[in-house]
Amino acid sequence: MVANVAIPYDAKQLSNVRVNLPSVVRSVDLLTSALIKRVTDAELLQYTLRALQLTDLTTLAGDDTESNVARLCFRAAYPFSNLAAHARMKGKVHTAAVCVYPSRVADAHRALTALGMVDRIQIASVATGFPSGSYPLETRLQEIRYAVGQGATEIDIVIDRSLVLTGRWQELYDEIVAMRNACGDKVHLKAILAIGECGTMVNVYKASMVAMMAGSDFIKTSTGKEAVNATLPVGLVMIRAIQKFYRLTGKKIGLKPAGGVRTVRDAIAWMIMIRETLGEEWLKPELFRFGASGLLDDVEKQFYAVSKRL
Repeated sequence: MVANVAIPYDAKQLSNVRVNLPSVVRSVDLLTSALIKRVTDAELLQYTLRALQLTDLTTLAGDDTESNVARLCFRAAYPFSNLAAHARMKGKVHTAAVCVYPSRVADAHRALTALGMVDRIQIASVATGFPSGSYPLETRLQEIRYAVGQGATEIDIVIDRSLVLTGRWQELYDEIVAMRNACGDKVHLKAILAIGECGTMVNVYKASMVAMMAGSDFIKTSTGKEAVNATLPVGLVMIRAIQKFYRLTGKKIGLKPAGGVRTVRDAIAWMIMIRETLGEEWLKPELFRFGASGLLDDVEKQFYAVSKRL
């Protein structure tokens, strides 16, 4: 997938935006509830494996070391503890990426290289003053350049929420464009909106549009550190922005829910909503990801349970 490029800032796309939250919640229920209840075991197995392949396996702890990043990479490459399961999958099932702090990118690169997976599993790095984004712009740009230099293939930036809360959309656009440029034309950029700190659903929609105009390849719900993280209603608001941007430009922008997606059932609800709104073509790693640290545990549990029933 070719990295996105910025388009000129268009303030018209931020005017007259309204979000009816009760209607959004009802739409989510209509899109997902009935379909989830009708999922068969065969479909559940397919969803389980797809959720695995769409996951950015993440560690963002203060006590991360080279050894636990190496373990994370091994689990990303070989997600099942049962060797028979690996043989059944013929080594083709692995996570989309691993996601770490910039200082741990080199560790991830070494580990994936040793596993022969460095060209198959992406290395994502959070950056730009994660999780707050409240640092001088130049230091945030330096952080991006450092992570890219260490081998990151994807950068998960975090936006400055104060710009959202005060309506400084042009300034937000300019900052993200600078971050897009710091990534270069080969590294993908995911813009974390931190939706729990954006104030309103209208702000979430506007921040989504600005991030896409500024060249983001993905818009991402959360850092996972806010009080409110990935919820289906906020996901639908972001999807509506992605649909509008696609109609305007013909560009397909990805979505990454992060924080709170812990079970296969959670993941299925998101995948159904994506399929029913954006379409099946979005359900691939180039356009949809889960940011998760614990989801893989439930994936493995469900894989074994469902396999026994089939």
